[in-house]
Amino acid sequence: MSKEKVVLVACGTAIATSTVVAKAIEEACKEAGIPVRTRQCKAAEVPTLAKEADLIVTTTPVAQDLGVPVIQGLAFLTGIGKDQVLQQIIEELKKD
Repeated sequence: MSKEKVVLVACGTAIATSTVVAKAIEEACKEAGIPVRTRQCKAAEVPTLAKEADLIVTTTPVAQDLGVPVIQGLAFLTGIGKDQVLQQIIEELKKD
């Protein structure tokens, strides 16, 4: 897998929460051998930026009909189910 994937990471303000999520995604993708670039944004920016992404991971509700897969990342905040969400992200990014 050589093509870099772009993951849009959205939260309410695009500061603290999205940073934590983006770093976790980057680390998991590195371990899985998936080249990835994360881009943090506010949830309100998702509809505009979705076309540039291969995947959207969000900790707050966003539209699901953006033409890009959306994964809810609330587990990054609670810690409950985080490994399963990371696995879901990896599986989605492995798709061509």
